[in-house]
Amino acid sequence: MPDIASPVRFRAGVPVYRYRSDAATPPVSVLRFDPGRHPGQGRRHIHDFPVLMYVERAGTGEPTGPLGPLAAGDAFVVAPGAVIDPSSVAAFGGGTGVFFDPAALGGDEQAPWSAWQAHPLLLPFLHRIPGGLLRLRVPPARQPVWSATIAAIETELTDRADGYRQAVLAHLTLLLVDVARLATDVVGDLRRSNEPLLAEVFDVIERRFAGPLSLRDVADSLGLTPGHLTTVVRKRTGRTVVDWITERRMVEARGLLSGTDLPVAQIARRVGLQDAGYFARVFRAGHGTTPRAFRAAARG
Repeated sequence: MPDIASPVRFRAGVPVYRYRSDAATPPVSVLRFDPGRHPGQGRRHIHDFPVLMYVERAGTGEPTGPLGPLAAGDAFVVAPGAVIDPSSVAAFGGGTGVFFDPAALGGDEQAPWSAWQAHPLLLPFLHRIPGGLLRLRVPPARQPVWSATIAAIETELTDRADGYRQAVLAHLTLLLVDVARLATDVVGDLRRSNEPLLAEVFDVIERRFAGPLSLRDVADSLGLTPGHLTTVVRKRTGRTVVDWITERRMVEARGLLSGTDLPVAQIARRVGLQDAGYFARVFRAGHGTTPRAFRAAARG
């Protein structure tokens, strides 16, 4: 797992990684899988953000994974919330993993679940294939474009010239357009199945996160028991309702810290937390830094 992701908890003994949300972390990152270092050497893990893995050179040895031999042009759409077993993927000669924060595609002020629900380019990552890996075949004519686009993202991340964040998101969008076109059947199934319960959960959180809000409050609004709601939301998203309430509050807090001069205590109240000390502890637990340090880094 790259440095931009950190383990935040365990689920049945499997570590769950979250994309970092600090001011210095770019919205997209690239990890190279060179010969002798392929995914099969990792351990089982879960992440709550999208990953796109692309094989640029096929392996030369015997297939070692149950998915069979890989070929240049194979792409894997990795579903957040699923337990990923790297040993299921055979060794290959070379490839890349593209990791990104889904909230970045919806704009800096948009909450993560809003991006997931509203952005059509993210639908392929919501597939329900066992093992969490949707395998696609990039046509030969598009393979040089994929390699060049990923290389362009790497260059922007290395140079970090003015506007690099916008540039990497533009390159990422080109890749996601191709993914959506290649996964038309999967996207169609997801559109037809819809997720009305999740939409209702996130709607309640969006309307009420700035005030007192608990799991029971959300469950009562939907006419469900807290236990049932927790089970459904965790199974579908990999997080609990309380996790999502906290995440929405932290999204709002990051925007207020970087975009206003409001005191930290006032920001805490605006995101539904009356105790500034408790707000600071929650913020530090999720970001690895204090609200004041985050504000200074965002403006620096």
